[in-house]
Amino acid sequence: MEPHPALQLKSLLHAGYPVRHRFNASWGPVMVQALVEQLQLDFRPSLVAHPEGAWALDALSLAMEPGATFRTSEGTTVHIDAVMRDALATLEAAQAELSAAMRAGRTQVPKRKQGIYAHPCGGLHYFQAVAGWARHASVRKAWRKRLDAQVDVLLYRLDSEGRQYEAALADAPFAHRLPLLVQMLKFQGHLLETLGRYRDDTRWRPTKAQQQTVERARTALEHTVRRLEAGGAFDGWPALAERQPQLALDLLGDTCHAARGEALWRTPAVSAPAAQAPAR
Repeated sequence: MEPHPALQLKSLLHAGYPVRHRFNASWGPVMVQALVEQLQLDFRPSLVAHPEGAWALDALSLAMEPGATFRTSEGTTVHIDAVMRDALATLEAAQAELSAAMRAGRTQVPKRKQGIYAHPCGGLHYFQAVAGWARHASVRKAWRKRLDAQVDVLLYRLDSEGRQYEAALADAPFAHRLPLLVQMLKFQGHLLETLGRYRDDTRWRPTKAQQQTVERARTALEHTVRRLEAGGAFDGWPALAERQPQLALDLLGDTCHAARGEALWRTPAVSAPAAQAPAR
């Protein structure tokens, strides 16, 4: 089972598999296009604001072009441009409290599962899904100022959330330290990954101050990894998987996101493995 709806399809499309690509499954051939069409048939407007909708939105945006339409199983014609405009408005609303705090000079916004924090992974996959639509030049032109404002919020979150994690860690009993460190790994790795993808998808070029914040995020991530390593989290992963399987899975998955996020900002950038890329 997928941990999030449409995650596998989104991953295939983001990895560069074209919709015409065919996989030979045990029950017969499966084309990526068929998976996209099923996603379109299942689409409902409520998906746009749903916390688990990020991966489906990302998959749709990767499979379609501006101006395109599709039909749902209910016979409704859906315009992808309208879907993505609604998604951008949803992102802005979800981060509105953080945006207001940033403008007011507040040092942090408590996390209470409100707004963007109601989404998995702090809503960073949702940001990726929305901002990825700006890979198209016409969308970049129309959305640039609005997206740049949301990037400023992401950068603000580094310190806002970092302070809260450090305060919680200082007061946490020993048994709670590992879950907290894994949450820190999740946030820092996803943040770097999201900013890197925004740069690559939209041709964003961070200012000097923004780049300095990115570098502080990298340093924070390195510190978190060293803390996890010192606590035996990586070497002791098999035992953790037996004791706390969900925490072990989180550690594994979030380490992958962290590795990807760090690689996107390393200079020179870390290249992908020397394997043949799928035909586009």
